[in-house]
Order: sequence, then C-alpha cells, then structure tokens
Amino acid sequence: MHANGDAVVSDKLAGAPLKELPMTAMKEQFSLGYVRMVAAAAGVSIKSHETDVDGVDITLASSADYDRFYCPQFELQLKCTSQQGIMHDGYLSWKLEAGPFRRLANPKRLVPAYLGVLCVPDESAAWLDQDEERLLVSSRMYWQSAAELGTVKDTQDTKTVRLPRSNLFDVEQLLGIMKTIGEGGDW
Repeated sequence: MHANGDAVVSDKLAGAPLKELPMTAMKEQFSLGYVRMVAAAAGVSIKSHETDVDGVDITLASSADYDRFYCPQFELQLKCTSQQGIMHDGYLSWKLEAGPFRRLANPKRLVPAYLGVLCVPDESAAWLDQDEERLLVSSRMYWQSAAELGTVKDTQDTKTVRLPRSNLFDVEQLLGIMKTIGEGGDW
C-alpha cells in the first residue's frame, strides 16, 4: 500500500514488478478499456480527451446516418469502483462532488453527456480471466444521461445520483443511445 492508501498491482498479482499504478489509476484505465471493448463491438469510435476539465473523459461517436443526424456522439464521464453497498433494488447510487456534477449536467451542453459507473471486484486479479478462447471480464457498467441526474443546490457539496440497473452499458444499449441521439430524441 502507498501512504495515501492506494494499493499497487504487486499487492494483488504475484510476480508483478515494483512501482505499479496506484489502484485509482488502474480503475481509470480499466474503465476506459471496458468502454473501448463495448464500443469496438458496437462499431462505435472513441475520441479521447486530454483532460476531463469539462466533466467528461471520452467521446463516443457513431458513423451511422440516422433520420435526423449523421454521426451522433455523446460525452461520457467514467467512474470505477469496488465499493460495496451502492447497489440497491433497481438502481446504483453514486455520489459526485458538486463542481464536477454541475459541469457534467450543465443543461447548455452542445453534445449530450452521460455518466458511467463501472463496478469491479475488490481484488484487481479478479477483474478479468482469459485463456486462448475467451476474455471474461468480471465487471459491469451502469449509465445515465446527465440530463436525467437532476440538479444540485448551491449549498450542497455533493450530489447522490441514481443510475438504473436496467441501464447496463452493453452493445445493444450503446447502439440505443446512438439511435436516440441520431433521431433527435431526448437526451
């Protein structure tokens, strides 16, 4: 463990070299990889951001031509957690700091924004299993449109939001988000 409490890979995986990424950085990379796998399987491209100052980490873009728009896209803020107790009947609860929340949920955004929370096991060694025939990822991501997250009062430091467990970030739902945006639907 580091002095700040972040575990390193060598705490989890036998034979790992010294001085690996802190657990927070591992979770960030894993959530990006998860989204990239789903996007690739859906035929959707990823646009990287140098920073997440605007409250988002990446942009997902489709090359499809829908009824109203060609090449719909949306921005995604990613979180990754192994926290217990955030899963409830029908939803996942997630606490966001007020500043990042306001940027993510700003109603004046030109490009739609979404929040995605990836849930992983406590031990990083359990995040995936692979052999010559498959790659099994032991995690799941839930999403919600930032426009559906509500508002935060000026006096609040944080905002707890609910992501429906029916909003499982997979190929079918990613394509559904793109279709909704592409056809000019609510986002």
